[in-house]
Amino acid sequence: MTDVELARKIAETAGQVLLRIRDSGLFEGKTLGQIGDHVANELIMAALRHHRPDDAVLCEEEKDNLSRCAAQRVWIIDPLDGTREYGEGRADWAVHVALAIDGTAQTGAVALPGLPLTLCTAQRHEPVHSTGKLRMLVSRTRPASEALAVAEKLGAELIPMGSAGAKAMAVLRNEADIYLHSGGQYEWDSCAPVAVAQAAGLHVSRMDGSACRYNQENPYMPDLLICRRELAAPVFRALRDLMPKTTAARK
Repeated sequence: MTDVELARKIAETAGQVLLRIRDSGLFEGKTLGQIGDHVANELIMAALRHHRPDDAVLCEEEKDNLSRCAAQRVWIIDPLDGTREYGEGRADWAVHVALAIDGTAQTGAVALPGLPLTLCTAQRHEPVHSTGKLRMLVSRTRPASEALAVAEKLGAELIPMGSAGAKAMAVLRNEADIYLHSGGQYEWDSCAPVAVAQAAGLHVSRMDGSACRYNQENPYMPDLLICRRELAAPVFRALRDLMPKTTAARK
């Protein structure tokens, strides 16, 4: 089984298990999210130990082992991205399974079991050039101030959504045009979505235009931009124009 086949199979299987747990009616709300996170994590870790025993792992639900920093191949996992949405019975949650090689998101799968749909780096997509009003994704519970300001400057419609994976895949699926996040994330929040978005030909970077680097000693990665390629320059211009205002606001 190739890396991408494995990533897709693991993400899809974990997603199916999460749906069965939710549909059982045994748990609800926050408890449902906690149980789902735990079960999906155990399944994913067992699958990786079985199929890729020599690879390192960075996972939201596992204690971090910094020996991974010396590894060339590191699986970066979020067993349940959008725990709140999952617990509320919504569809905008995801399972992230990614492989970073030498710090770059090379292979990934994002399962969206609530749709149901799984997108991975083996698929090729032609980004659609929308001609209507720009659509910008923001957190449905904690929209970042920079994203709101950029949306206003670009005259973009705001689309609230849960999981980072769901938001990133919404751009790929032409449900939105821009996903700009500045509210704080970790590598497991973005590695699989970044791998899939890059493979689909979208622009992917940090907010300052630098590349997303993975398997860092500190896995905190606070910001991210995923959008159609022709929209990256307008977003960066808006960010530069807004920088003095957002800096002052933080003070």
